[in-house]
Amino acid sequence: MILEAVFLQVKQGMEDEYEETFREASKIISSMAGYVTHGLQRCLEVEGKYLLLVTWERLEDHTVGFRESTEYQEWKKLLHHYYDPFPIVEHFKKVRL
Repeated sequence: MILEAVFLQVKQGMEDEYEETFREASKIISSMAGYVTHGLQRCLEVEGKYLLLVTWERLEDHTVGFRESTEYQEWKKLLHHYYDPFPIVEHFKKVRL
């Protein structure tokens, strides 16, 4: 399993609209091959800051399967105009303890 982690900064005053649009966009990502689960968290200390966590079966399910899909173009159209600056996406693999 791979965990995609993204800090998102939403433009001031657009938070409620963003959350509603994200609910709609969630249908897109959750329909993708290799998708496991996702969650969006709103920061308590910094206005407009969010944390998106998405679990994928494999890295390529996100980087190729989703990012190179027509569905991603719709995701991008719905969400990307809310971000400033544009977020950095990082991927993590669980450490076995």
